[in-house]
Amino acid sequence: MINGVCAIVGRPNVGKSTIFNRIIGERKSIVEDTPGVTRDRIYGKVEWLTKEFRVIDTGGIQLADQPFQKEIEMQVEIAIEEADSIIFIVNGIEGVTRDDEHIAKMLIRSKKPVILAVNKIDDNHLLSNIYEFYSLGLGDPIAVSGVHGIGIGDMLDALVKTFPEKNRRDYEGITSFAFIGRPNVGKSSLVNAILNEERTIVSNIEGTTRDAIDTPFKYEGKEYVVIDTAGIRKRGKIYENIEKYSVLRAMSAIERSDVVCVVLDGETGIREQDKHVAGYAHEAGKGIIILYNKWDSVEKDSYTQIEIEKKIRNEFIYLGYAPILFVSALTKQRVHQILPLIDEVHDYSLMRIQTNVLNEVIMDAQLMTPPPTHNGKRLRIYYASQVGIAPPTFILFVNDPELLHFSYKRFLENKLREAFNFTGTTLRIIAREREK
Repeated sequence: MINGVCAIVGRPNVGKSTIFNRIIGERKSIVEDTPGVTRDRIYGKVEWLTKEFRVIDTGGIQLADQPFQKEIEMQVEIAIEEADSIIFIVNGIEGVTRDDEHIAKMLIRSKKPVILAVNKIDDNHLLSNIYEFYSLGLGDPIAVSGVHGIGIGDMLDALVKTFPEKNRRDYEGITSFAFIGRPNVGKSSLVNAILNEERTIVSNIEGTTRDAIDTPFKYEGKEYVVIDTAGIRKRGKIYENIEKYSVLRAMSAIERSDVVCVVLDGETGIREQDKHVAGYAHEAGKGIIILYNKWDSVEKDSYTQIEIEKKIRNEFIYLGYAPILFVSALTKQRVHQILPLIDEVHDYSLMRIQTNVLNEVIMDAQLMTPPPTHNGKRLRIYYASQVGIAPPTFILFVNDPELLHFSYKRFLENKLREAFNFTGTTLRIIAREREK
């Protein structure tokens, strides 16, 4: 369960990406001693003091007229708007700057909780540098060092206390699903086609839907909730590729959904952003269906569907398990097939495999194709157990977890999919050393 969303903001070159990487425990954000390296928002998932939250790394804000500065500032505004809390990073060596004051005013206007982290306080003799930052009017500064990890725990302790007491998974026992995708691919139109009534705004203007709209409904006696994810509105003259940033609202809907429908536009075809957005649903371990919308607008012959399906599989290699449905929200072609497919995928994501049957499949796979050797050592799988659902999660007890190469993990996943029907659902395979 996600307890909150945090945005990391600050001017360029204060160490935002270093602190982001320190928090999430991996080098996911580019770190370079050059202002403006991080231009778009980058996301990570963090657990701290039993709380799970999303953290967003943002580009640096500055008053100087720099390339992409308007676009970066708008992305930061979007991140602030969507976040529950903010970590504001400042440079403890350089002191308060006009850019810091500009950002502080922006944060005060947002009325969001702000943790003021003074970075680059690498040893005690620099501690007195933090007092200057009281002038920003954002409360008590916290001394941190992104490079050395000093003060990061104190910063996160303060952060998790600011998260609202809310459950982002609101529909226990009811099948919930979301439509995600680029602006203007027909998400709201598909919602209306399923509901058979005009419950959400439909327009040709990109970004009409501002918020996630949750609509409970019944179909053939079964309860559902459809979550219509929001687009991002245009504010003045913006980056023409703004759609590639419009995933944050979709992420909250993904978290609250059992099944995610990735909507592709049959008129414009597949874009890079489609893969970017779908990747979050895959990483979240949700059931996934690919809907190729506006099928009525596509010029086609008897081979078109086969060719497009092949292209989708090539572009979305990591979604090889997801079923593809060619639909039209306008003519309602195959729309009636969406809910039964959602039920099917949801059921598969909740499936449990008997331990003895699971181990038969894993052991047969090892006998058929033994794991490759690495530095003279070979992986040995002693025992397998399913430890979770939604997504189905399996633990392999092995001689050395480091020997489970991703290619052999993929081989085992394929064997599990051959043996059991996991259509539309991610599988997670975790290796653990067997206790001696």
